[in-house]
Amino acid sequence: MTFRVASEVGKLRQVIVHRPGREMDRLTPTNKDELLFDDVLWTQKAQEEHDDFVASMRKEDVEVLYVEELLAETLENPQARHYVSDETFEERWYGINGTQIMREYADSLSPKDLAELVIAGITKTELVAIMGRSDSAYLARAENDFMVLRCLPNHLFTRDTSCWVFDGVSINSMQKVARQRETINFEAIYRWHPRFRDEDFKKWSGGMADRAATIEGGDVEVIGNGAVLVGISERTTAAGFERLARSLLWNGEAQRVIGVLMKSERAQMHLDTVMTMVNETTFLKYAHLGMLPTVTITKGGRPGEINVETAPGEDMHKVLAKALDVPEVRILTTPEDDFAAERGQWNDSCNVLALEPNVVVAYDRNVTANEYLESEGVRVVTMPGGELGRGRGGPRCMSCPTIRDEI
Repeated sequence: MTFRVASEVGKLRQVIVHRPGREMDRLTPTNKDELLFDDVLWTQKAQEEHDDFVASMRKEDVEVLYVEELLAETLENPQARHYVSDETFEERWYGINGTQIMREYADSLSPKDLAELVIAGITKTELVAIMGRSDSAYLARAENDFMVLRCLPNHLFTRDTSCWVFDGVSINSMQKVARQRETINFEAIYRWHPRFRDEDFKKWSGGMADRAATIEGGDVEVIGNGAVLVGISERTTAAGFERLARSLLWNGEAQRVIGVLMKSERAQMHLDTVMTMVNETTFLKYAHLGMLPTVTITKGGRPGEINVETAPGEDMHKVLAKALDVPEVRILTTPEDDFAAERGQWNDSCNVLALEPNVVVAYDRNVTANEYLESEGVRVVTMPGGELGRGRGGPRCMSCPTIRDEI
């Protein structure tokens, strides 16, 4: 099968996920905010819930790939291993001797153990006990329980670090420091893993090289008919949006890329926390999102040039309908009071993953929203999210589709 995602709702065939691991055990009340979590997770329960999520997709004939397995297999390749180590253990962070100690340890590990290290991280106490030395200014300054290599619990949300758009992938520069090393792992996977290295697909972004021009996949929705919808949000910058749009328009199949000007706030960190698609012309939308201004980018007259057209908030739905070439789009908003709507959005009631048109995966805790979807002709496959939901991400956040059927 060829890697390709031309819509949000075509039959899902293959997806990348990350099962919570030891990195979740590193979350504490002290570091959770720095690591972008609102609470610490019960790892075993989160794993059980994630296994349920995977089982739900496999039951619908979806092939599921795991990040840690892909990364371990990638690190069998010496070039990949060298790249990951070079990018992960840098002198500008760890100093000369600190980098040497960490590289020596990393070089001693099997590919599987190295993959776990770069995701789960390591503390000063653990590193010194293993290596038997701490002759480094960086290590001398650190407390014993300090994570000399930060864990990556947000790898759980595979949608953000890379997202497939038509016949290519955007490997994203991440906004928050806690997530930036995730990009290194996906760069290596897509470049050297046997599944991907010999395949002919495009790359829409520069990954780590994009730096401040950030894009996160939770803001990117391939809505169909050659149109891509992007949230300009807390995590995706206007510069990142325009650079991605130019790449898609001049090197791919996109006919227009629409930016939605969102509030820059944690509660609505990505577009898919407030609006997702359930079929070709229907959007599930958060009641309090309102009508937001849009910026539509199309090809300019000269190579690399872009045309920019703005529209006021009241035209938001008209802009979407025009992009999809339909008279109007259908908007589903769960009928509930303001308190329930805000709680539902916080618990990812709008963050559903379409398995095919009118079939979605959603957290079971969002009972009212799920019942409403069912009443509107959408089959809802529920999954538990009592622990996973503490990370503020739902089924769409936890999935990176690589293959969908055409619609």
